[in-house]
Amino acid sequence: MQDHHQFAGGFNDAPRDAAYAFRAAMTAMARPGDIREIAGAEPPAPLSVAAGTLLLTLCDPDTGIYLAGDTDNPAVRQWLTFHTGAPFVRAADADFAIGRWEDLMPLNAYRIGTPEYPDRSATLIVECDQLEPRGAVLSGPGIRSTAHMSLPGIGALQGNAMLYPLGCDFFFTAGDKVAALPRSTQIKAEA
Repeated sequence: MQDHHQFAGGFNDAPRDAAYAFRAAMTAMARPGDIREIAGAEPPAPLSVAAGTLLLTLCDPDTGIYLAGDTDNPAVRQWLTFHTGAPFVRAADADFAIGRWEDLMPLNAYRIGTPEYPDRSATLIVECDQLEPRGAVLSGPGIRSTAHMSLPGIGALQGNAMLYPLGCDFFFTAGDKVAALPRSTQIKAEA
């Protein structure tokens, strides 16, 4: 008897779940620092519900995924292949990269777009232990005055923001929570 467990954990109602998740992801990116709930997928360990839901929503056979650190395991590979068909690529070719901050470093391993095509850059999905609305001070498009968010590697993120309009975009995930940090956001360390 075959083990169908590796194919479980996708969306129960794919069109509806994907639409909700896509809206949550785009709203998070439009409102940097806002922590939102995103769910629908039940991915294998060590992926969080939020990270798995983002991957199912944003990836398809035309989007290369780089798995960093312990996310690169047979269960995650089989699950993503079955549900998205996305190819696995090295960091330099990734449309999406997933892992813990330390496993995703250095940021200069990823595409940052070109002046003609700034959208041809990588989006990093950073798995965190928790997301907190405190810490670094965020400002820029989509933020009324300022927002606060616990961020790893503020220096690297500030360097990425200085590349604007080039640079990477980020989703931060923990459990069923997601927050985003587009490259247009300015970041200051907490005073």
